[in-house]
Amino acid sequence: MQLTIFSDYGLRVLMFLTAHSSRLCTAREMAEFYGISHNHLVKVVHKLAQLGYVRTTKGKGGGVALAVDPKAMKLGDIVRALEPNMHIVECFDPTTNTCRITRSCKVKHYIKEANEAFIASLNGHSLADAAHNKTFL
Repeated sequence: MQLTIFSDYGLRVLMFLTAHSSRLCTAREMAEFYGISHNHLVKVVHKLAQLGYVRTTKGKGGGVALAVDPKAMKLGDIVRALEPNMHIVECFDPTTNTCRITRSCKVKHYIKEANEAFIASLNGHSLADAAHNKTFL
């Protein structure tokens, strides 16, 4: 399994904001820090705002800040919200599935179980846990 770059950037944004919780941050500042596309990061910040994880302020002096206590944000929930789907194998998406053994296949159940364990494992940790060492930021 591999998370999308979008989810990776989303987690990075949230960790950055956790480390700099005493002030508003800008998407440009975060993009420059991580060496990633500003335009792409703006889309990530927009999605995080839609999900209620961050609040944004437009205009001069505006920026981005966390909207939720980092201790209350579980990593698995964040990943699940940011990933467009968790369709690890074709048969997980009934609209595009063309696999001929879907009805009799047991492997899909094991993969689904592993995927749920992955999210549960991440949910054992909060954003605060992930960003506790602010020296890397």
